[in-house]
Amino acid sequence: MQVSVEKTSELSRKLTVTLPEEKIRQQVDSRLQSLSSKAKIDGFRPGKVPQTVVRKRYGQQVREEVVSDLIQSSFYEAVRDEKLNPAGAPQIKANKVDEGEGLEYEASFEIMPDFVPMPLETLEVKRFASAVGEDDIQGMIQRLREQRKSWKSVDRASAKDDRVVIAFEGTQGEESFTNGRVDDFPVVLGSGQMIPGFEDKLTGVKAGAALDFDLEFPAEYPGEKLAGKTGHFAVEVLKVEEPVLPELDADFVKSFGVESGELAGFQADIRINMEREMKRALKSRTKSSVMDQLFDRNSIQLPNVLVQDELNDLLKPYHESARKHKQPVDEEAMKPQLEPMARRRVALALILGKLIDAHGVKVDPARVRSAVEELAASYEDSDEVVRWYYADTSRLREVENMVLEDQIVDLILEKATSKEERIDFQALMTAATGSSMLGQA
Repeated sequence: MQVSVEKTSELSRKLTVTLPEEKIRQQVDSRLQSLSSKAKIDGFRPGKVPQTVVRKRYGQQVREEVVSDLIQSSFYEAVRDEKLNPAGAPQIKANKVDEGEGLEYEASFEIMPDFVPMPLETLEVKRFASAVGEDDIQGMIQRLREQRKSWKSVDRASAKDDRVVIAFEGTQGEESFTNGRVDDFPVVLGSGQMIPGFEDKLTGVKAGAALDFDLEFPAEYPGEKLAGKTGHFAVEVLKVEEPVLPELDADFVKSFGVESGELAGFQADIRINMEREMKRALKSRTKSSVMDQLFDRNSIQLPNVLVQDELNDLLKPYHESARKHKQPVDEEAMKPQLEPMARRRVALALILGKLIDAHGVKVDPARVRSAVEELAASYEDSDEVVRWYYADTSRLREVENMVLEDQIVDLILEKATSKEERIDFQALMTAATGSSMLGQA
């Protein structure tokens, strides 16, 4: 086998491989010999088919199979001998495949970048800290009360936070885009559930009022027929209701599992839950700080094939959502928006892989077990969930990868220069809620 390597760009390589006809012929003859003992051809007994007949019937097919197998095996042999590390599958172009010519093909592919990560001691990272205050606890109790609020009809003009129950129809020209009148439709003023301006029209009205108004739909409105268009609304106000919060009494406290019904025990449980969520959010924010430093301080040439694979993974949820709503996905418009995230993820995966190898980090089974138990804790039968994870290596591998990342973060925090930064609890949790929807590398 003859091999030549051409560097076509920083990470692109073109491998030219030549194999002699004799090597192909030997494998073709061997396979035909094996086939002749099993071939069933009319006019011949099994195992008694002449080799010439077998070759005439199956020779071309067998040669194609041999050539395909040789391309695959010789490619991996060549990249091993040339000490190349492909980042993805090669593009194969066959130059010679006909009988008597031997085999010559070109394999074009990208290789994994070779780099040395910045020393961990040179990194500067932030350790975030926070605390649950009494105001935070009272705010949570207030939100829990609001979640269980009821509504009471009132004979007055509507105001913010009231619920206005309406009947309405929306039209555009002669066409009703609401499929006729919609009855008993509740709108909480200030919730933003309707298009801009709609709730403003319902503010300051009383039951029995009849309204007619035009509003423009936002340009990004999901319904294509209405996006950016003006619609006419005919509205009848059926009821105006004000919110009524439940009393903060023993019954309310018991409804959250505090058997004693005591407010102090309720507040203690809330603090424990909030501090647990705070701990998770602080860990995530600190990890993001570490990942930011790794990404910013390590400039790497990235294989396009890995970036494209990551982009495709990022697009999958959009395709699934589009299928559910029977809408198309404009990949060409979305890819430029998603590409920075894809490049960040690919870069961090390469950097973390180098650090794991360089520092000999092995996943800690005890931490994996602890992580699995924490994931299972919110389920009624947590033991069954733990068994579910350990019953499938692919499921468990996801947790192991997460733990391995955490171990690398711990290593970096130990060696890097770190600075504590305190953050308000509400700001921390608001940011954590937003980032969880964006996806973290």
